[in-house]
Amino acid sequence: MSDIWKKRRYLWTLIGVSLLSLVAGLIIAANLNWTHPLSAKTEIPAIGGVPSFADLAQAVSPSVVNISTTKRVRGGGRVFDYFMGPRDRRNPMDDFFDRFFGGDIPQQREYKQKSLGSGFFIDGDGYILTNNHVVEDADEIKVILKDHKEKEFDAKVIGRDSKTDLALIKIKSWKGLQLIKLGNSDELRVGDWVVAIGNPFGLDHTVTAGIVSAKGRVIGAGPYDNFIQTDASINPGNSGGPLINLKGEVVGINTAIFAGGQGIGFAIPINTAKELISQLKEKGKVTRGWLGVMIQKVTPDLAKSFGLKDEAGALVGDVTSASPADKAGIKPGDIIIEFDGKPIKEMNELPRLVAAVPVGKVVEVKVLREGKPQIFKIQVQELDDKQLASGPSQIKESLGISVREFTPELARRFRMDYEPGVLIVQVQEGSPAEEAGIQEGDLIKEINRKSVKDMKTYQGLMGSIKKGGNVLFRIKRGGMNLFVSLRLGE
Repeated sequence: MSDIWKKRRYLWTLIGVSLLSLVAGLIIAANLNWTHPLSAKTEIPAIGGVPSFADLAQAVSPSVVNISTTKRVRGGGRVFDYFMGPRDRRNPMDDFFDRFFGGDIPQQREYKQKSLGSGFFIDGDGYILTNNHVVEDADEIKVILKDHKEKEFDAKVIGRDSKTDLALIKIKSWKGLQLIKLGNSDELRVGDWVVAIGNPFGLDHTVTAGIVSAKGRVIGAGPYDNFIQTDASINPGNSGGPLINLKGEVVGINTAIFAGGQGIGFAIPINTAKELISQLKEKGKVTRGWLGVMIQKVTPDLAKSFGLKDEAGALVGDVTSASPADKAGIKPGDIIIEFDGKPIKEMNELPRLVAAVPVGKVVEVKVLREGKPQIFKIQVQELDDKQLASGPSQIKESLGISVREFTPELARRFRMDYEPGVLIVQVQEGSPAEEAGIQEGDLIKEINRKSVKDMKTYQGLMGSIKKGGNVLFRIKRGGMNLFVSLRLGE
């Protein structure tokens, strides 16, 4: 029995030691971080509960106003215009329609067209910032304050800027006008909370909240596109109202909604407005600088064709004759990488920088030409409505074209001025050329930066390009020159 007992005691001792070793090992492993914790770089700060916006809304709502506009509209007009749209200039058919239809049709009665919008006070003198489209062409503007709903204030337009969709209106100064502090939209980060206040569908002082979904959005509104995207609800009537951060500061002016998209709204950065307010007050309009270049985005294919390391900068597709850029020596094919000491990373940055420069100022413009940097000094001129400071052009990636030598006969057929080159007479459906935006009637002027004067030079240049290689076309379309990059099939 004693031997059996000894064996049992030995077995239990062995089990106990094993258990103790296991426990000790786990404790040591925990202390030595052997459980593979997340790297410090991957740690995410804890997110608290959704904040309450009640105090913020209560504090800033009195600064937000309801804007009601009335526009007198009269029906009627010329019969030709009624069916075909207005004509900008006379043509030989005008007299025919005048004789046949008798000129103007009877005028319909005048009626009033009403619309709603929002705005907010920016100073104690009664100045209100809003959208241009809210007050444009209005014959009468009424403003209603939150704390004085029983009273309508007459407002007048002080200044408008259609290019940024901003307007400044004014009412008579009122005791106790409450202002909102203008913040710094450059400090906004994607993911920050924002609040929109306005009068959607006439529902006055509606408060909605969301986050900054993106910055620097280009939505095709013009050359100065630079919108804040938010999922805070923005609806008709919100236009002109403030987008506010959690400090109670205006960081944007609610402007547009994405048709068919839920939770997608856009606001003008308040920093854009701050640059223009003084001009709107003093001159009633905005004066902008002008270079006289047509620019386009540097796509991956274009970057490869130009031998660039990246896609930064703005590619000059055309230069307006006798413009500041032309006088300074800027040429098509130059890539503007710096303007007045500021780097150009994206094409759409250049128009905004040029616009902000005082007229008459001499600035340094750094370009890449044939891969080498060059600096030009340009005296900026004033942009008027007949000029384009910079116009983006869509250039799509990656032939399927039929060409003919451009002759005076073809020039007459296409109603173009004759000049040496090769004319594109057909573009195959679904081809790389069509995908790249090549159109029938485009005149090929250059291939890979070498002049194309006739079919012989065209065939020689095209024949020297290997399959799979890039082709850089410089084409003329409608009086403008464009660069298009294509890739030959493998």
